[in-house]
Parts: sequence; C-alpha cells; structure tokens
Amino acid sequence: MSRIEIREERCKGCLLCTTVCPKGIIQQSDRFNKQGYKVVEVPLEKMEECTGCASCAKICPDFCITVYKTPKHKDEE
Repeated sequence: MSRIEIREERCKGCLLCTTVCPKGIIQQSDRFNKQGYKVVEVPLEKMEECTGCASCAKICPDFCITVYKTPKHKDEE
C-alpha cells in the first residue's frame, strides 16, 4: 500500500500539498506543532487511497513529506 509520512515538526501549514493531491486526501488537522503551525494530515481511513504519486512531496517547500510507493507487480503493468 502506498502511503505518505508527514514530519509535523517541519510543517508550516502552507497547505500546498492539499492543492496537488489528485485524491484530495491531505487535509489540515486540528493539531499544532511546536512552532505553532497547524499541520496537515491524511486520515487513516483515507491513507489507502494514496497512489504514491509524490506530488505532495515535490511541492512541499520544507521537505516534510516522505512517500512510500508500493511497487507494481509485473501482471499489473
């Protein structure tokens, strides 16, 4: 299963990642990090929708997002 991890301590809550996610699963959370920024999250029930496209990681100016993409099997190509 593809997924992303967000390093909340680096997130500044710019929400750029929310604008490029093709599945629309990244959202602003109710939590604040130590710097006082409202961070982003992917609800656990929506994480399975992640395709691992890495658009969120590419647009993040603070390198907060790590993408783990599930490799495709040869019969899925």
